[in-house]
Amino acid sequence: MGVFSWYTTDTNEPIWNAYSGQPKQTIFMLDNKGNVWIESNYEGYGDFGGKDYFELLAEMNGLGSDRIKGIHLNQKYGKNKIYPNLVINPEWKWKNQKTRDHEGQGFWNEDE
Repeated sequence: MGVFSWYTTDTNEPIWNAYSGQPKQTIFMLDNKGNVWIESNYEGYGDFGGKDYFELLAEMNGLGSDRIKGIHLNQKYGKNKIYPNLVINPEWKWKNQKTRDHEGQGFWNEDE
């Protein structure tokens, strides 16, 4: 199991994991059907409110709840994919936008 992190879809800020020493954030993960998962202590493994980001990505693209397929799908660029949103604003309305990977893996800021 690897460590995964992203920038938020709404504010484009890194999603820090619980071990980074950064202030904790509440992250809302949204799908295109109006479902929301809430995570207030992100540990870095892709789980938001009990739902795995990559499983949701696979489900949203008709591949079942297959985490490995979701990871592979996330790595491939192309048209006609739909993506979960990871946001700080609970009022955010889902839009189809790929969430940008955070190369610092939620531990450090790559700009530093």
